[in-house]
Amino acid sequence: MLWGLFISAFVAASVFPAQSELFLAGALVKQYAPVWAIIGAASLGNTLGSATNWLLGRFFIRYNDRPWFPINISKLSKAEAWYRKYGRWSLLLSWMPIVGDPITLVAGILREPFSSFILIVALAKTARYIVIAVITLQFA
Repeated sequence: MLWGLFISAFVAASVFPAQSELFLAGALVKQYAPVWAIIGAASLGNTLGSATNWLLGRFFIRYNDRPWFPINISKLSKAEAWYRKYGRWSLLLSWMPIVGDPITLVAGILREPFSSFILIVALAKTARYIVIAVITLQFA
């Protein structure tokens, strides 16, 4: 079960549309593992998924002139301007649906140091899963 949660959280943080919160809530309600292990698996998967976005931004942006490149250049320019304005602390929003994934991708494009990237993103992702766990366990 923890591997399934890890994978769902990883995919949810990638460029693919997915959600991991229901898997987390289900694992907590069914008590498949200790709460710390469930939160840890989800946080690790989600953080590593965001790290994959950072890598994609860091190393694949050079292909932005190719027809198969999946990112709209005008949207990318807007995201870059936003990141330049708010800086690395905008990574605290990496947990948010819709805006979180592009922020992590842009962080790689703009060469945010990986050490600060991973620390801030791990903090944001883990905090989100802790909040979800607390809410889930109050109603379980």
